[in-house]
Amino acid sequence: MHPVARLVNRNLTISLNPGFLVWQVVFPLIYVFVAGFAYSSLIDRVPFGGRDLAYPAYLATGMIGFNIMNSTLVSGVIIWNDRRNGMFEQIMSGPFTRTHYILASVLTQGIVGLASAGLIAGLGLAAYYDQAEPGLEAIPLVVFAAVTGSLLFGSTASIISTRLKTSEGFNVMINTVFLFFAFVSTAFYPAAGAPEPLATAFYLNPLTYLVDVVRAGMLGGGLTDLVLAEMAALAVLAAGLFALATRLLTRLDF
Repeated sequence: MHPVARLVNRNLTISLNPGFLVWQVVFPLIYVFVAGFAYSSLIDRVPFGGRDLAYPAYLATGMIGFNIMNSTLVSGVIIWNDRRNGMFEQIMSGPFTRTHYILASVLTQGIVGLASAGLIAGLGLAAYYDQAEPGLEAIPLVVFAAVTGSLLFGSTASIISTRLKTSEGFNVMINTVFLFFAFVSTAFYPAAGAPEPLATAFYLNPLTYLVDVVRAGMLGGGLTDLVLAEMAALAVLAAGLFALATRLLTRLDF
């Protein structure tokens, strides 16, 4: 087996445990079908793409983007644990190079991100099927969102894991950063009506771009100028953060 494939298999084996599956599948579905319909009394309709969406449909498609982001925490946690437990040194003493390690991390992010997006898109279909208007661009848009989102947020988690020295610092930083991404975005609620500077922060958050692209694919919003601009921003941010994460990983001490 190729060294990269062996490392990907190892990453997936240690990541796909019952707790992770509950967090990645059960929690989002509970949120969609419980909170989505419960909050409908507070948020009845949400404007999107020139039409009004029912809140459960808005939330279900937002959870696809949220899950793509959330799944990439795997990358940072694996790198952190490898450093803390001496596994990185053991891997480097075997038939593996830093390039193998980085490629395996990228592939793991992509596999988990795509699988997570597919699961929530399929299992949450009941919440938005009556408002879904997917065109030919639906699958390419969701795949683009999953790949660029996995690279962007996975690289962010990897950067954090290479810079911090203590477990407490790592846990505080990773949770703070990803909570900001999650809740200062349009994944769960629209930015309309939010006070400044919060409303502006929504549109400086790459998760907002990610969920907008997903919604454009799943709900038929189409490739508007805004969506194209958000796709370009995702691609640039993903490439930049991936380059930085790769640079830091190539210099990572044992």
